[in-house]
Amino acid sequence: MLVFLCLDQKNGMAFHQRRQSLDRAIRADLLTAAAGRPVWMTPYSARQFTEPEAVLRTSDAPLQETEREGLCFVEFPPLSAALDRIDTLVVYRWNRVYPTDQRLDLDLNTSFRLVSSTDIPGHSHEKITKEVYLR
Repeated sequence: MLVFLCLDQKNGMAFHQRRQSLDRAIRADLLTAAAGRPVWMTPYSARQFTEPEAVLRTSDAPLQETEREGLCFVEFPPLSAALDRIDTLVVYRWNRVYPTDQRLDLDLNTSFRLVSSTDIPGHSHEKITKEVYLR
C-alpha cells in the first residue's frame, strides 16, 4: 500500500482532531501520483478535494479499506496497525513546527528508508519537502 501523509518538522500530524495545515500543491501532487487510481481517505480529508468522487474513496477507516496495492491519504494516526501492509510512504513535510497532540506512530528510520527528497513550492507554505520512503 502507498500512504500519503503530512507531517511537521517534529512528525506532528494533528491538533485537537484537526489537521495542522493544508496546501493545494500537495493535493495536486498527490493526485498526479495517483494517476487516476482511487485514493482512500476519511470524509474529513475528502472535503479539501474538489476532484470527482470517482478518484476519491471515503471511509472512517481508510487504512482498513485500502487493498495491498492501493493508495491512502492519512491525516491522523495511528498507522502502526497497518505497518505490515505499507510498502511506500510519501511524506509532505511542512517547513515549520505546529502545535500538535497527535504524532506519527511509526519510526521512519527503523521501518523505512528514505529514497528521495524534493522541495515543492507550496501555496500556503513557501517550501514543502516531499519525502519518499520504502520498506
